[in-house]
Amino acid sequence: MTGILIKSVKHNYQLPTMTLDFSALHAQYRAELLDRTIPFWLTYGLDREYGGICTCISDDGKILSGDKYVWSQLRAIWTFAALYNKIEKRAEYLDAASQIFNFIARRGRNEKGEWLFCVNQKGAPLFNGATTIYADGFAIYAFTEFAQATGNADALGIARETYANAQARLAKPGSYQTHPLPIPAGTKAHGISMIFSLAFDEFGRFVNDDAIIRAGLAHANQVMDVFRRPDHKRVFEFVNLDDALLTAPPGRAINPGHAIESMWFMIHIFQRHNDRERVRQAIEVIRWNLELGWDDAFGGIFLARDADGSFWEKNADTKIWWVHTEALYALLLAYSITREHWCLDWFARVHDYSFAHFPVAEYGEWIQNLDRRGNKLETTIALPVKDPFHLARALIYSVGVLEKLSRGLDSTL
Repeated sequence: MTGILIKSVKHNYQLPTMTLDFSALHAQYRAELLDRTIPFWLTYGLDREYGGICTCISDDGKILSGDKYVWSQLRAIWTFAALYNKIEKRAEYLDAASQIFNFIARRGRNEKGEWLFCVNQKGAPLFNGATTIYADGFAIYAFTEFAQATGNADALGIARETYANAQARLAKPGSYQTHPLPIPAGTKAHGISMIFSLAFDEFGRFVNDDAIIRAGLAHANQVMDVFRRPDHKRVFEFVNLDDALLTAPPGRAINPGHAIESMWFMIHIFQRHNDRERVRQAIEVIRWNLELGWDDAFGGIFLARDADGSFWEKNADTKIWWVHTEALYALLLAYSITREHWCLDWFARVHDYSFAHFPVAEYGEWIQNLDRRGNKLETTIALPVKDPFHLARALIYSVGVLEKLSRGLDSTL
C-alpha cells in the first residue's frame, strides 16, 4: 500500500495491525473513480447513436457486441445518478443517466410489466424476454436513485409499478426466472432477498411508504435468519422452501464476495432501523467470509467455496473484480462503525491485491476475471458483460466513508 501505510505491528492472528492515512486513501479512491473509471464509460460506453450504454466492451474500450443486458442499463443509471447525488453535481452525470433512462424505460419491459433480460442495440427484445426477476430489483434500485437526482415523475411511477409486479411474483416461488443463475426447484435464493431488501428499503424510504419499507425488512430478515447460519459460519446461497439446508450442490455453495456484498446491504438497512445487533451480526459475517474466501497461496478472494471449504463449482478458484470491490467498501464501512483493527488488516490485504492486479493502466477500468494465480482470463464468467456498477459503486461509497474517516467521524447513513 505504497504511500498510505503509517505503521504495522503483529497481533495474535498473524495479520498486521495497521493505521492508515485516510486522507491519502480518500484522494486515491476519488481519483480512481473520477479520473479513471467514470471517464472510461463516458468515453467508450455511452451509445450516442441508439441510446443506452454498451456493456459488451473490452478493457480497451472496443465494443464487442451491441446487445444490451437490461440490468446493466439499469445499474448504469444508478451509478451516474449516484455520482450526481453523492459525489459531484456535474451535468454530464445527469445527462448520462437520463440518456440511458430514456432508452431503457421505453424498451425494457414486456407487456406484463416485467423487465427483460436483454435487448439488441436498438432495443428489441432478445433471449426469450423477461427471464430474470433480478432486473426488476435493479429497476427499482436505479429509478429511486435517478428520481432523487432529477425528480423524474416517470421514474417513480415505473418504480411503483415494478414494485407491485415484483411483489406479486415473489409471493409465488417458482413463478419467476433468475437467468443466468437458475434457482433449483423447491428452493429459494439468498440473492433474491438480498437485492429486494435493499431496493425496497431505499424506494420505500424515498417515497415515505411504510408498507414498502416493511417488505424490504422482511427480505433482510430472511437474509439474516434463514441464509445466514451462525452455527456453520456461512451464508448459504440456496435453502429449501421450508428453510432447511440442502445436503448436496448447489445447496452447499458459498460465494464469499456475494455474502460480503449482502452484509453491507444489511448494515445500510439495519442502521436505518437502528438495530445495532443486526449490524453487529452483519459485520461478523464479513469477517467469516474473508477467512473462508482468502487464498493464502496466491492472494485474493476466491469466487466460491463449498460449505466445508473445498471446491466443486466451475471457476470457483477464480479471482473476480467485483468480489474485491465489494470487500473494500464493506471493510471500510465495518471499520467506521466498530473501529476494530481486523477491518483495516483485511482492508490492507484486499486493497494491495486489488490495485496490484485489476486496474488497466492505459484505459482506466478494471480487468474483470483472473485465474487463481492472478493472470487475466479471457473466459466468460456468468455473462459477457462489463458494466459501470460494482467498481464505481464501491468507489462512490468508499469515498464517502474515507472522507468521514479522514475527519475522524463515524459512518452514519
